[in-house]
Amino acid sequence: MTAIPQGRIRRAALVSVLCALAVTGVTGCSSEDPDAGTNGVGKLSAEEIQRKTLAAAQSADSVRLSGNVRASGSTYKLDMRLKTDGGIGSVTAEGATFKLLRVDEQLFLMADADFWSDGDTDASAAAKLKGKYVKVPEQDPSYKKFIGFTDMDVLLDGLLTLHGKVETDGHHEQSGIRTIRITGDKGSGGTLDVSLEGTPYPLRLVRGGGAGTLAFSAWGENFALKEPKKGETVDYGKQLPAS
Repeated sequence: MTAIPQGRIRRAALVSVLCALAVTGVTGCSSEDPDAGTNGVGKLSAEEIQRKTLAAAQSADSVRLSGNVRASGSTYKLDMRLKTDGGIGSVTAEGATFKLLRVDEQLFLMADADFWSDGDTDASAAAKLKGKYVKVPEQDPSYKKFIGFTDMDVLLDGLLTLHGKVETDGHHEQSGIRTIRITGDKGSGGTLDVSLEGTPYPLRLVRGGGAGTLAFSAWGENFALKEPKKGETVDYGKQLPAS
């Protein structure tokens, strides 16, 4: 019997160790299935992934949405928690930050004195509005503009859209969660990261044409949503002060 050289034995043993480590992700000596232990969405076609993640988003009762959106020449920074019957959070636009709260059809806005004093409201009146929720009348033009930021269905329907040919773009990770990425027209029509863990919720959207980046989290997590107390609210009747 021919003896096997010790050097060859040591090399074979080393290769076995490296390949064993590869199974735990330490190195690249194995063809480990990237979808092992996931919800299986990564094995679907891009179109099927898109359908599943949209269905998951539409069936959720709540979500947190944060990031920025560019529309009609303006950039809006959003940090909103949304439910099917309302929402609460902050919006920053053109250097001004204000807080929005909607409970059913009641919409409230809170801003600092500078926000209100930019228009016809004098400084003393604007100071009284600081730190108060101002009820936005449904007849006021601002109502239709602001309520869209608090409407979960409207925001998701308008944002979770990829344009052009939809394709997969590999496995990724968002905030420690494994994702499968899909793109529209190789990214020019937007990219969307979809969770591979649990329900296939959308987790991160990069909108096409540089129109903003948004993160989605806290899907289905309940949170308190109630109208502010009477002492915290100012009711201007049918028309907000100009701002």
